[in-house]
Amino acid sequence: MDYRGKYKVFDPSKIRTYPLSARVNKVTLKDIILPADVENLPVKVSGETRSDIEAVSQAIVSAHKVGSPIIVFTGAHLIKNGLGVLLIDLVKRGVITLVAGNAAAAIHDFELALIGQTSENVPDALGKGQFGMAYELAYINAAISFGNKQKLGFGEALGKMICDEDFRRQVLSRLAGENSFVNFLHPEVSVLAACYRSNVPFTIHAGIGTDVTDQHPSFDGQAKGGCSGRDFLIFANEVAKFTDGGVFLNIGSAVTGPEVFLKAVSMAANVGNVPRNIITADFDLRDYSPEQMTDESAQGYYFRDQKSVVTRIPQAFSGRGYYVQGDQKQTIPLLYKRILEHL
Repeated sequence: MDYRGKYKVFDPSKIRTYPLSARVNKVTLKDIILPADVENLPVKVSGETRSDIEAVSQAIVSAHKVGSPIIVFTGAHLIKNGLGVLLIDLVKRGVITLVAGNAAAAIHDFELALIGQTSENVPDALGKGQFGMAYELAYINAAISFGNKQKLGFGEALGKMICDEDFRRQVLSRLAGENSFVNFLHPEVSVLAACYRSNVPFTIHAGIGTDVTDQHPSFDGQAKGGCSGRDFLIFANEVAKFTDGGVFLNIGSAVTGPEVFLKAVSMAANVGNVPRNIITADFDLRDYSPEQMTDESAQGYYFRDQKSVVTRIPQAFSGRGYYVQGDQKQTIPLLYKRILEHL
């Protein structure tokens, strides 16, 4: 990135990278939870959580049957927890109409598609100056740089990189010193790939300096912002379809998901597409105290997911918000199971 201002900037050309294959990862294919695993998966959740999951699953199936939008916004941990394939199955069944996430979710998904592993050991790598320095992360930067020139969205560019060989070759030709053709070994576990093939948007809502890809010499802030900006408009367009109901799930995103959703519903309402009778659900571990949502001196008031997703947005638009408390590895498989049973 060129800079012509009056301040000194870090020189990313000095960054040293290493092959992704040399990295020790905490998540491999054996950690993936498959649809067939769910039936016999032991689930230990409270009665209240089980009841909330039942209500949300029924709302999802009801919305699906009448063609209302069903949006899932996820943080990175759903992918790292091996739950992405359950999401893939719901995408392929046509239940989910849009998947959204932060850039970290896309990075972990991309790595799983590439080598079947993800989630490096940060404490081990950080002190060595190696955290986030795997060379192959440049593929992501190259994909969104090329995608930005074609005016694509962030998620679309990465999905196309995985699924479209011609696009992939054009992306790789832009990388200095990259002469070999890259093959994605496990596209079957990629939500990005499943969404691209199913024509379901996977929108990525990214910040600058928030992701390991931003550490690399190949980082292009204009491309990241441009592609993510287009994804926000794709997301807002889907939210604008909530006029006759729909479901929004926020899974493990404490800030980005709630804030993106809040802005999108405001945009929709502003242009006359007022959301009505929507069901929202926030899946997380923290306790939830409804009385704190209006108390600025309370800790819970500053939990954006609880305040916006569970409280403010459904209250503003004649809806119902649920807070589903529990470990994702328990709550998401149970939700998936109940959705299939209702279908």
